[in-house]
Amino acid sequence: MTATMSVDVYLSHDFAGFSVDAAFSIDSPGITALFGPSGAGKSTIINAIAGLLRPREGRIVINGREVFDSAKNLFVSPRARHAGYVFQDSRLFPHMSVENNLRFGWRRAEQPASETDIAHVVELLGLAPLLARLPARLSGGERGRVALGRALLSSPELLLLDEPLAALDAARKSEILPYLERLRDETRLPMLYVSHSLEEVSRLADNMIVLQSGRIAAQGSVFELMSDLKFALLLGSQPFGSVIDTRVKEHLPNGLTALEFAGGIFLVVKIARSARSRVRVHIRAEDVMLALEEPKAVSANNVLPARIAAVEAQGAAHANIQLACGEVRLVARITQASLARLDLKPGSDVFAIVKSVTVDPQISAV
Repeated sequence: MTATMSVDVYLSHDFAGFSVDAAFSIDSPGITALFGPSGAGKSTIINAIAGLLRPREGRIVINGREVFDSAKNLFVSPRARHAGYVFQDSRLFPHMSVENNLRFGWRRAEQPASETDIAHVVELLGLAPLLARLPARLSGGERGRVALGRALLSSPELLLLDEPLAALDAARKSEILPYLERLRDETRLPMLYVSHSLEEVSRLADNMIVLQSGRIAAQGSVFELMSDLKFALLLGSQPFGSVIDTRVKEHLPNGLTALEFAGGIFLVVKIARSARSRVRVHIRAEDVMLALEEPKAVSANNVLPARIAAVEAQGAAHANIQLACGEVRLVARITQASLARLDLKPGSDVFAIVKSVTVDPQISAV
């Protein structure tokens, strides 16, 4: 499996009352999320890359190979594009066992994986206890893992995932998310991940492309976009915050773990990760309070010196504040009344009181 990827996409396509007109390039490994509300054009783009849809106009290049060019009348078949596809509904063959579903992808590969590679995929996705079962005897999360395994065993250069968790309830999502993280961290297989869930994107993706009404509204690193106030305006009332890459510094005797990052230290409830492990954390804007003086008696474990980098009004009642903590950006959402009372403006020095740092012990950034 390759750990490098380049995808260049330009496409224009029309539907009844709707059109998609998008151009972007991806030149880094890991997970890139296509993010946006339902009907934004995400599935149109991923289907065009996979070869399941022929756009009216455009050009698509995967790892230097042209797979579509309307000007040249070039259209490479889906199978020849070397892209694995995981659908929202899994689409397993109901009459085949899990093992035979997996080997279906393996048999169709131009360069089939070795038995050792097959065993590795089975171990990676925790499929060994399921191999003899039929899909009807699997949970939604288990079916999703089998679909991932089948796509991996097709030896793809690129993995395309079209809202693979959208049909699952919260329990089943929690079941499969750690496997997606392992897939991201251990294989480094380039993935394009379609989602309208900010929680999934912030937990899994390295980069993101934001779509609105068939157009690209923003593109960049998840760590940067999540704390960009313009991104907050794109989301409207949807929750947002900051995603930060940290390392475990030490486990303290008081039941806390110290996580170090470019802007200081976060203290969180002890997590089962070894020293120097990289951990991704999410801080909601609503969980950050601001003070002009360092509080001496407060229940929050995290009080960080910061400087206000930007202020944006959100509606008539609230304001979003971007904070610089060293090289890292945090976001706080406060009322317009508090903004005026504290006379906060870009350049003001404040203390950020972080009420809650969301850390999943299984979330790691590589």
